[in-house]
Amino acid sequence: MTSTTTTLPTRSPSDLGVDARGLLALVDGLEATPGVEPHGLVVVHRGAVVARGWWAPYSAERPHLVYSVSKSFTATAVGIAADEGLLTIDDTVISWFPELDAEVTDDRTRRMRLRHLLAMASGHLTETLDRAETLDPTNVVRGFLLTPPEAEPGSVFAYNQPCTYTLAEVVRRASGATLVHYLRPRLVDPLGIDVAAWQRDATGAELGYSGLHTTTDAVAALGQLHLQQGRWGDEQLVSAAWVAEASRPHASTAHEGSADWQQGYGFQFWVSTHGYRADGAYGQFSLVVPEHDLVVAITSQTTDTRALLDLVWATVLPALGAGGSADDDARLAERLGALTLPGVAAPTGDGDPLEGSSEGTVTAGTWTAAAHADRDQPSLSAMVVTTDGTPTLTLVEGDHRLDAALGLGEWRTTGPLATWAEQHGDHLLVDVVFVETPHRLHLDADRGTGTVSARWRTAPLHGPDLRTLRAPGPDDVATR
Repeated sequence: MTSTTTTLPTRSPSDLGVDARGLLALVDGLEATPGVEPHGLVVVHRGAVVARGWWAPYSAERPHLVYSVSKSFTATAVGIAADEGLLTIDDTVISWFPELDAEVTDDRTRRMRLRHLLAMASGHLTETLDRAETLDPTNVVRGFLLTPPEAEPGSVFAYNQPCTYTLAEVVRRASGATLVHYLRPRLVDPLGIDVAAWQRDATGAELGYSGLHTTTDAVAALGQLHLQQGRWGDEQLVSAAWVAEASRPHASTAHEGSADWQQGYGFQFWVSTHGYRADGAYGQFSLVVPEHDLVVAITSQTTDTRALLDLVWATVLPALGAGGSADDDARLAERLGALTLPGVAAPTGDGDPLEGSSEGTVTAGTWTAAAHADRDQPSLSAMVVTTDGTPTLTLVEGDHRLDAALGLGEWRTTGPLATWAEQHGDHLLVDVVFVETPHRLHLDADRGTGTVSARWRTAPLHGPDLRTLRAPGPDDVATR
């Protein structure tokens, strides 16, 4: 299959009847809402980009771990494979794994179909990943299929990572290619996606349910493709029939969380109070709102995703069709061109407040990581700062070292690391942003004790190893 790339045009909001003040309110709200740290924003209306910006040290070209937005890319691969006749969603799951046929004897498991996995309706009542990996640490599909469902497939919703992992494996078997290689000519290249790196397990298989690193523009493009019923430029990349199935509820989620999680679950998309969405942990979203011809893509770091969605609905929707002015367009463009995240935050807790910052100076030295018992804490052994020439930060992680230029009261980016440091008396505070992920690490190096304490703003879901917090290379594998 050969495809040409068609990128989305850019228009001023007022050209499309959008009041830029609503988009400014969204940007202001993203920065002002407690617990929300925005990284990237793309708003598409009537097929054109009307707002696009990134908060430094994040940037347009940088891939970002999108967590469970990965599921929606995997589902789209299933849809394309179904359109090509490589599989049908009514295939039983076990039919794709004949080597397990003798072992998988549970009747419900043998009745499980691909459509049930797509809808997170395998019949299991809870997440099965830990159970599957306990049963077989090297083969998630085998562990999953040897975990009997408690209910009939199709009868109950449970968010369940092995459902998506198994779908990814079916696509790999049906196509004879890795998920990325299968999608590249069929989705990645046509959409103009510059980066699509997928975290893999120890077998070399992409996780499917998570681990995709791609750009905010790519997240927007996936949403726009679905808004356009699978059509991109002159090509039908995935059938309109598939998009209709993927975006409607197949499983009831009435007992989940708040309103935006209670509207039902499609094929690896959540149905929202407005439209539907690809949804990843810590605030990675592609919001597709067909009734308003709208897509909003957000990459961020937050544990309050409800507040983030509520903010979009409250600011963007009223701005559509409300008219606008060239002056407000210019204000929005200026604002989007100057976005930056704040630097270090003083640690919270008991004790005396830290002294004021010493501008432009930091203490050189080596600090040993303070002991901790939390398994989600970073696997940091020590922190080293050198000030000969360009100030440099080294994070020591066992036998591994991560080096980066040290930003003194400003962001400095080196590869996948961005740093900001301030000296407060005996305390050297350093924030390290892993700019290919949503995650930020707070470091407090105490000259008095010779130790450095470390805490995540949000703990990475794939493990605490600092060296893995980047887009994976072609030879990288991971365990989760």
